[in-house]
Amino acid sequence: MHKVTKCLLTIVFISLFFASTHSLAAENKGGLFVNLTTDDTWAAGKAILFAHQKVLKAGHSPVAIWLNVRGIYLIDKKRASHVHGLMKEKGTSIQDMLTAFMHDGGMVIACQACSKAAGLTEDDFIDGVTMGTPDLVRGLLFDPNVKTLSW
Repeated sequence: MHKVTKCLLTIVFISLFFASTHSLAAENKGGLFVNLTTDDTWAAGKAILFAHQKVLKAGHSPVAIWLNVRGIYLIDKKRASHVHGLMKEKGTSIQDMLTAFMHDGGMVIACQACSKAAGLTEDDFIDGVTMGTPDLVRGLLFDPNVKTLSW
């Protein structure tokens, strides 16, 4: 009988621990900073889908996608954009995905130095993109409530 009681108490404590951990995780809706360095539309599509559908729509905030290195080309409205793989069935382009992400409250940030190196200005970007500044990027990167993910 003593072993049964111990086992039941252990189960109760473990259940309470996981319940409180789940509750804390649900309350902590910290943000996500996605560092997107590629113009490969397959990888970019996965990064945008994750940031938008799995993070932003789950209530996390802020959620930002920083386009730098070759990723800067994804927001050039003069470049054709498409989506590979399973996302192709919807016929949604990368630029459509970024626009929907921003419409739902996500932030798309263009690297200032990369834009200049690529010969792009804010006039070349799809609507809603924010030109990055060191203060803006540092503010997100070093926010203790924001996690960083690179793609």
